[in-house]
Amino acid sequence: MQSSNARQLSGKTALVTGSTSGIGLGIARALAGQGANIVFNGFGDAQQIEKLYTDTGSEFGVQTAYHNADMSKPDEIAAMMDYAASKFGGVDILVNNAGIQHVAAVEDFPPERWDAIIAINLSSAFHTTRLALPGMKQKNWGRIINLASVHGLVGSAQKSAYVAAKHGLVGFTKVTALETAQTGITCNAICPGWVLTPLVQKQVDDRAAREGLDNDAARKALLAEKQPSGEFVTPDELGALAVFFCSPAADQVRGVAWNMDGGWAAQ
Repeated sequence: MQSSNARQLSGKTALVTGSTSGIGLGIARALAGQGANIVFNGFGDAQQIEKLYTDTGSEFGVQTAYHNADMSKPDEIAAMMDYAASKFGGVDILVNNAGIQHVAAVEDFPPERWDAIIAINLSSAFHTTRLALPGMKQKNWGRIINLASVHGLVGSAQKSAYVAAKHGLVGFTKVTALETAQTGITCNAICPGWVLTPLVQKQVDDRAAREGLDNDAARKALLAEKQPSGEFVTPDELGALAVFFCSPAADQVRGVAWNMDGGWAAQ
């Protein structure tokens, strides 16, 4: 365990939505490594989640908690924000990471899937942000980090709801940054390319089955289409970028959509 005086986020509290696996977990761990207390959120096996947050707490010497808010439900989001306030006195760092995906052509896209993706990938960030801002303004310090996607910058066929939500999240990031521009609060978006999360692994598995490839070949084929580096972005790399956004060096980084995408959006 590092000594707390060497850690730049000691005494801060970070709430990371969708943090029981994948990118959210990588970011939560990176922030805990800098001394932040963590409020986890996400779905999964209750015992595994309890082990996850207690292990993170003891590994990094921070306090951790968990709230199972369904990010499509404003009332549950409000309850989670109240819980964070009662447990830790508020949220200093808000990471809006929860997301779902569905792939289909526009004319075949089930309207209920569209509504769910907009609710979880976009509207949830509005609800957490509007509830976090008053406390951040009181302290005149806050960091809001929205996990958009390279799909917040460019489109891909079959992903209308996801691309619409992520473009919306980039726009929401800019407005929040402008409204807080003369405060100690910053709001920025991270736009990852392909990250090997459970969500992306499912796309790899589907492709392997569809095209009769082994898993490794399916991964390479997926990357070759979009990501010039041919390498996946890692949750650890995204966590390091989130830590930078929380640092004094990033005080004037406001309203950016920072792509970490192996060159995807440069094409």
